[in-house]
Amino acid sequence: MSKCTLNKEGRDNMKAKEIMNKDVITVSPEDTVTNLVKLMLDKSISGVPVVDEEQRILGIVSETDLIYPEKSLHLPAFIPILDSFVFIEGFRETEKEIRKMSAYKVEDVMTKDVITINEDQDIQDVVNLMIDKRINRIPVIDKDKKVIGIITRSNILKHIY
Repeated sequence: MSKCTLNKEGRDNMKAKEIMNKDVITVSPEDTVTNLVKLMLDKSISGVPVVDEEQRILGIVSETDLIYPEKSLHLPAFIPILDSFVFIEGFRETEKEIRKMSAYKVEDVMTKDVITINEDQDIQDVVNLMIDKRINRIPVIDKDKKVIGIITRSNILKHIY
């Protein structure tokens, strides 16, 4: 695993709140995928946190989630036994793939296991988390899990250089 050090200008312990974007564009799980795509294209953004009515984080949607319908469907392997099929792999994963490929609402395409940070997190830790987990954006939440900001790779690059 690679680790990053943010000491270009002698700034140690820079916090997430210092570089996070506070004007976060969010969507509801009930929004349509079509409207989400329009929003992302209009705002030139590549990912959006999904929140409830109180702005608490429920998920996140990225461009990768939205191009999922173009993916080839992976059918589970099976063995025919006595005029029946015994699935070697779990059929649930295939069911999830089908649901995501035919999504109409944001809740059908969003990633539910969202990595988040708090506003006092050290930027060095945020960068390491983004690299280690291979993610492009991290929502910043308060103690009530409400979205108060977002940090993207470009936020970090602007502050490094």
